[in-house]
Amino acid sequence: MKHKLIYILLTLASVITYGQVNLSLDADKSDYAGKDVVNLTIVLELNGSDLVQQTGFQLPDLSKFNIIGSGSVTNTVIDPATNTLITQKVSRIALEPKKKGKIKIGSVLVTVNNKIYKTEPFDVNIRDIVDKRALAGNTSNDVYLNMEIEDREVYQDQPTIAVLKVYSRNMDNLRKVKNIRLPQQENINVHAVNFNKSEIDPSGNGNMASQVLAVFMVFPNEAGYIEVPGVSASVSTYSNKNKIVSNKVKLNVRKLPEGAPECFKNAVGNFNVSVYNASKEKPEAKKPLNVVVRVSGEGNLPDMELPKIMASPDYEVFAPKITSKVSPGSTGMKGEVSASYVIVPNKSGAISIKTEQFAFFNPENKEYVDLGQKTLSVNAFSHDQILESRTAVEKVNEYTNNLLETVDTPVLKTTSFKVKEKNKFHWNILLTNIVILLGLFIVYLLFKTWQKKRTLVRETVSQKPLGSVAETEKEIRESLKTDINDYFGYLENLKDNGDYEKFFVTLEELDQEVRNQHVQGSVMEFKTFLEKHNGSLVAEEYGKLQQRIQIEKYSPVKSADGIDELLKTIVNLYSQISK
Repeated sequence: MKHKLIYILLTLASVITYGQVNLSLDADKSDYAGKDVVNLTIVLELNGSDLVQQTGFQLPDLSKFNIIGSGSVTNTVIDPATNTLITQKVSRIALEPKKKGKIKIGSVLVTVNNKIYKTEPFDVNIRDIVDKRALAGNTSNDVYLNMEIEDREVYQDQPTIAVLKVYSRNMDNLRKVKNIRLPQQENINVHAVNFNKSEIDPSGNGNMASQVLAVFMVFPNEAGYIEVPGVSASVSTYSNKNKIVSNKVKLNVRKLPEGAPECFKNAVGNFNVSVYNASKEKPEAKKPLNVVVRVSGEGNLPDMELPKIMASPDYEVFAPKITSKVSPGSTGMKGEVSASYVIVPNKSGAISIKTEQFAFFNPENKEYVDLGQKTLSVNAFSHDQILESRTAVEKVNEYTNNLLETVDTPVLKTTSFKVKEKNKFHWNILLTNIVILLGLFIVYLLFKTWQKKRTLVRETVSQKPLGSVAETEKEIRESLKTDINDYFGYLENLKDNGDYEKFFVTLEELDQEVRNQHVQGSVMEFKTFLEKHNGSLVAEEYGKLQQRIQIEKYSPVKSADGIDELLKTIVNLYSQISK
């Protein structure tokens, strides 16, 4: 009996550790004001490689809310202690309550390995709801902002891309959103990527139209769970001006790995350091020099601590002037930041100007890089040596300048000594005028010849028989048609070489070329064209592909597998469209 009990316990322990499914549904809080957004978080965790999710999340009845935004992310890791595959899928849903009081949020269902799992229902309390019928003229009640951050797990001082979207049932309201204010908080640094509005998507979320308003980078400067505050904007009408605020997003900011060099401060990215003498004059003792310390690269460049020039008895250092030339990159802000120091040598001879040691953390390789100390060797001359090294012309110029500055000389009238010149005939002016006239005459003859040829071409074209409208449209399309297989081969080469910036530029050219083949200008017009001629399924796939391209384009870290899968989808869809 004792052996049987031990066998049963061991069997249960092995089943529990081999495969486990955890499903949870939580709200960010339990009590909400009337204007608050209810944020629901669904987490599905699969512990084990044999677990397969067979269905998507089956949401409960949310008819008492308006769905104003949603997003999901999937992470897969292997536990080194147990060598178990852990798959975690997190979905966020932003809801706007329609009524006040206690509202029950039901269970979320999901099927894994032919077994249905569900969450426990819970209640949320909504205090006051403003009657929208009384505010029919207030357009902000029908306009919602949603901030989407795809990568919510980053290192400290590593950027993540945030996309701000606006939703409304009335497309006209999207054009009234102005004065976008990015979030400001002590534990984050925010830098704008662009404020270019995208084309309006009429089927953004349910029956609501959507539009991208801004893309920006968020640099969390401390570890832990950090909540990015909402982005605010104003909805302007002729009668009033209302303020709207987006949802908040939580980030899981990981601590930087241990083993950082002592000189490491907060530089995260990939950088280079240089120091040089920017003064044009020869270095002279007791005279100021302009020494520049420049840090270039890509990362948290505008917010990092620059290496300073170390103090020395050989020279005197003054506070620097900081200048920056940065722009958004794929993994942070790229460019250069320069610190211009004024240094006065205290003696003549060889002087070594040294900077502090500088190190940074490279998140791509997950390692620290120590660039060490940079040194600038300067040979400062004495005042006598500077005088001896001057040329005779420089000495005469200096003597003349000193004479004019120190001696009070009278003003001489020199007009009486001027010699009157004879009036001469300038042949050069005459020849120049003749050449100009000949040139104008030749241009006139060329213009008349071109005009005659154009008249003949028009007469020839007019003699050709006119076909039907369909034949003419077919001829136009054949003239515009190009071989898109050339684009596919070129995109494959760019993907293999890792030139992702040129990859997305070429991809835009391919999309423009395909739209030109069908005489369609914008993406929305082309999507309507596809729905009419190729079916709603192809049009929907084209819209999803455009959104996926934008996400991959602005993703801070691009994977080769993701780009390869994107290219396969592009080849299949565009080959089908161009048939």
